Amino acid sequence: MSELIEETTQEARGPIVDRPGDGNEAEEESSPAAPPAGSRRWLRVAIGAVILAILAAVAIHYYLYALAHESTDDAFIEGHIIPISAKVPSYVSRLHIDDNVHVKQGDLLVELDARDFEARLARASANLAAARARHRSSEVNVKLVDTTSGAGVDLAQSGLQAAERQIDGARSRMEQARAQVAAAQAEATRASEDAQRYERLLQYHAVSRQERDNAVAADRAAAANLEAAQQAQQAAGDNLRRAQSQLGEAKARLASARSAPSQVAFSKAQVDTTAAEIAQAEAEARQAELNLSYTKIYAPESGKVTRKAVEPGAYVQVGQTLFSIVPDRLWVLANFKETQLRYMRPGQPVSIEVDAYPDKAFKGHVDSIQAGSGARFSLLPPENATGNYVKIVQRVPVKILFDEPPDPAHPLGPGMSVEPVVKVR
Repeated sequence: MSELIEETTQEARGPIVDRPGDGNEAEEESSPAAPPAGSRRWLRVAIGAVILAILAAVAIHYYLYALAHESTDDAFIEGHIIPISAKVPSYVSRLHIDDNVHVKQGDLLVELDARDFEARLARASANLAAARARHRSSEVNVKLVDTTSGAGVDLAQSGLQAAERQIDGARSRMEQARAQVAAAQAEATRASEDAQRYERLLQYHAVSRQERDNAVAADRAAAANLEAAQQAQQAAGDNLRRAQSQLGEAKARLASARSAPSQVAFSKAQVDTTAAEIAQAEAEARQAELNLSYTKIYAPESGKVTRKAVEPGAYVQVGQTLFSIVPDRLWVLANFKETQLRYMRPGQPVSIEVDAYPDKAFKGHVDSIQAGSGARFSLLPPENATGNYVKIVQRVPVKILFDEPPDPAHPLGPGMSVEPVVKVR
């Protein structure tokens, strides 16, 4: 540029005129012919114009690029962190993982000592079998009571009628025995008096000895008849009491037979009770089976093991975190300024540069924009209605998903710094 100015100044001064007698004629005649000054000037003007055009093109390109793209350095890789904890307390018998190893979904990670839980499952299964047996017995009892209830009433009524007939007969025999006892008593009294009278008459020789012996014999026979009648009366009384007892039993059997509907209802209630016992035993068996299954811990999702804090032989409690799994599915959480969100929409392409791999450009797209600034959801959100207010440009988290699957040659993890560039136009 300075040369162009110098040429312009020289042209203003006019052409250089050779002066005679300066002794340079021979030198000028021997030097080659120089290009015209005008051609050199236009060459320099063209070069300057090209440079200006390039600079203008670069500036225009940068300006257009800046209008169509938004970027930020306040961005990090995020991902779910799944804590793996124990559901039952026990000792660790086997450990199938180590720090930073990659596991697949469903892989066996940890085995706990299962002997106690196997014993509990066996006990629960035995209780379930016993409850089912009681249930079957109750059902059979219901059918039996239902079948025999009608016949039992008829049989009890027949037994009651027979008992009533027996008691009527026993009462009749008792009356007869009482009459016989009364007659025998009267005969025994007469015979005793005759024997005493004949004994006195014998002393005065008013009767013969044979007549006195006959009177004594008649007295003894009457006494024996009285004793026999009394025994018969006692036996009739015993028969009457037995008949009365049988009558009471018959009435009780009839009352029991007539309560058959209540017995059927009671038997059905027992069936319902045993069914409830079966349900309880099944629940206990399922819980015992679940607890036994909890002794084997499987990977809920594919990812890398991190922060391992368990070793074989250690005793673990319920809810104790053993290690964590970082799944393969990662995304970028970019905190853009609110002034950069004017044209930003879900689905727009994103070029992601990770600080750890400056030579690698990852492809992604905008997934969603958070409904609110990050400061609003912080632990202590700002209270703009108090004190002096100073307006600050807020940042809004934007979720960006990777378009490509994880690259083993460029491993990524939560917390790594990135710089996303979103094409908004």
